[in-house]
Amino acid sequence: MLGISIYLGSEPISKQIPYIRNMREMGFESIFTSLHIPEENQTIYKEQLQALGKVATELEMELMADISPHSLEVLEIEWETADNLLSWGLTGLRIDYGVDEQMIIDLSHKMRIALNASTITKDELNRMKEKGLNVAAVEAWHNYYPRPETGLGFSDFIKKNTELKEAGITVMAFIPGDAKLRGPLFEKLPTLEQHRTVSPFAAFLDLEKVGDVDKIMVGDVTISDASREQFRAYDQGEIVVRAIASKEADKELLKKAAEPFTNRADPARDLVRSVESRSYAQYGATVVHPQNMVERPIGSITIDNERYMRYQGEIQITLTDLPADERVNVLGKVIEADVPILRWLKENQKFRIVWV
Repeated sequence: MLGISIYLGSEPISKQIPYIRNMREMGFESIFTSLHIPEENQTIYKEQLQALGKVATELEMELMADISPHSLEVLEIEWETADNLLSWGLTGLRIDYGVDEQMIIDLSHKMRIALNASTITKDELNRMKEKGLNVAAVEAWHNYYPRPETGLGFSDFIKKNTELKEAGITVMAFIPGDAKLRGPLFEKLPTLEQHRTVSPFAAFLDLEKVGDVDKIMVGDVTISDASREQFRAYDQGEIVVRAIASKEADKELLKKAAEPFTNRADPARDLVRSVESRSYAQYGATVVHPQNMVERPIGSITIDNERYMRYQGEIQITLTDLPADERVNVLGKVIEADVPILRWLKENQKFRIVWV
């Protein structure tokens, strides 16, 4: 399941509805919000939460809220009656601290409960199970990490997820946004530190392919239109990578390189090789003249020129750093934030290059 984060103090929910609707149309089914409420915004947050709950209900989206004892006090709700929030459109609560185990167990029979994936232990889970925890209603949510260098490492992340999944618990993690970021640091909000500098879609692919998670939420306020197009294309079976064209590249060749392609069924170690491009200029109707034959760092988009004879016209993306070759023209390079996507261009994978 994919989801987004909507923050009550960011701007009025009414102004965020177009974004929520757009993401829902793209298949995002869940909303996360935070109820760690500043004293001065008590009334605003209550009204905003109810407004967000109404939108979530109308769009049939899950709505999970991060909550603390102080949050409930501000909302004039007690833990014993926290399930009253269901009537506001909430689906469940993420509980991090300040709540005893018996209350968590009781709440698990009334609504969905998300525990801190990084800190919950096997012993704690087993103890709550023995006391009647409704495991089917319990999830484990990883944090996002606003401060650079504090995000989780991949190996520890996987180890913890495996442990949680073996216990029958649903696991969630955050990926960063790339449009409107959340303050006060504006350094993106990923769960994994390695995702801080990559695109939302690249981070998503990592988690979806090998992250062993069930839910993936965008931590920041919004993702860009370009990122949304990547998610939209992926839903149709196509991986989109964004690239910057070389100033020396021929415009007609750039246009050709932006067509839909498929990686070969026998994928090369060092290159993504477009099946469809092989016919271009292969029979001499078009000649690819040698031009911009420079070094090819990972993510370079290239086309074989006439010096490669029957390979002339083949379009490729490099998967490793390669030297210059007088038979290969460099058209451009995948943007750094999208380079991690290249590892997922497997055999027979449809892909498309978008020049930005």
